[in-house]
Amino acid sequence: MPPFIADFHIHSPFSRATSKDLSFETLFAHGKRKGVSLIGTGDCTHPGWIAEIQKKLAPDGQGFFKLKSEKEATALLPLPPNAPDKIRFVLTGEISCIYSYGGKTRKVHCVVMMPDLDSVLRLNQRLAAIGNIKSDGRPILGLDARNLLEIVLECSPEGVMIPAHIWTPWFSVLGSKSGFDSIEECFRDLTNHIFALETGLSSDPAMNWQVSSLDRFALVSNSDAHSPSKIGREANLFNCDMSWPSVMDALKGIDKKGFSGTVEFFPEEGKYHADGHRDCKISFLPEETRRHKGLCPVCGRGLTLGVLYRVEELKDRSAGIKPERAKPYFSFFSLKQLIGQLEECGPESKKVNKRYEEVLFRLGPELTILLSIPLAEIDHQCGQELSQAIGLMRTGKVSAIPGFDGEFGKITLGK
Repeated sequence: MPPFIADFHIHSPFSRATSKDLSFETLFAHGKRKGVSLIGTGDCTHPGWIAEIQKKLAPDGQGFFKLKSEKEATALLPLPPNAPDKIRFVLTGEISCIYSYGGKTRKVHCVVMMPDLDSVLRLNQRLAAIGNIKSDGRPILGLDARNLLEIVLECSPEGVMIPAHIWTPWFSVLGSKSGFDSIEECFRDLTNHIFALETGLSSDPAMNWQVSSLDRFALVSNSDAHSPSKIGREANLFNCDMSWPSVMDALKGIDKKGFSGTVEFFPEEGKYHADGHRDCKISFLPEETRRHKGLCPVCGRGLTLGVLYRVEELKDRSAGIKPERAKPYFSFFSLKQLIGQLEECGPESKKVNKRYEEVLFRLGPELTILLSIPLAEIDHQCGQELSQAIGLMRTGKVSAIPGFDGEFGKITLGK
């Protein structure tokens, strides 16, 4: 395992459809249990969450923040052995830009990362003059994404913007419904200030490698968690110091070994991998969509074209070609899902939760179990059935029913 795992894109209880259990204490505890050491604050543009940041977090002197009440947070949940020594937070937030450009309505989500609280407060002051930043933790602004990037850089030359879940149909820079055909078309003269892209739950790096114009960007993966238990469902692996300068140098490729890869959903599990109409129960892969000329055979309306279709539209390479800057990635699903399949019951059932706690406290944090603990040790501590299941998952021996039009897909062990 690398020195630390980071998850930059999450939300607060001030965002719509999020858990009221989200707090810096619960994020700290779940970070320890998952093995995620660096966590985005999420929602740094919301006044209510900023108040929580000011009250509960303190600068660590490295460009990140630490929880003031770590002892209290540690008491919230039992922690596994070999949990990360320290948990840090980085100031982040997602912003929804909805605007007209090139004769089309554009809807682009972006993750903003800032190096200090003063720059966040300057940013919020600027954004409050443009739109309502109080109504939602992920504010919706009538602001060109290029102009948002300009404001971020004016508030701090070190400020960073990462286009979020770049392929999803409705709210992304390359999405089929309201996006662009290239990163350059969206950010124009400021494109050089974009150095990382978030691939989203419905794509993996190999899909992105088929589009050569993306080669120069670091491909990052984040959970977009709406509850603390979802932290780390996708995440980033770093092999550098846990400091703002080191992480940025790693993502920019200045430190070529500092960013060492990602952990991913199997992309078929994402909600927008395939094409379809959820209400009509129609799900197609791109070839079938083209055969139906993009129309739903039930209602006759246009299908929601998913990530796989959109990648095929923009790709200029065959699958299997690996760019020079490409990083390793590891596909998995959650330990509770895996145990649920073995126990033949739901991932949140009492039986699964009991077994999950047993495994965690025999072996360590969840991501360590899924990614790196030797199978022989898993076998010795928790039995052959679990070690064989994790072995199948690590080698990609799974079957998939792809997600579509907002409905998660289903991944099962074995082909």
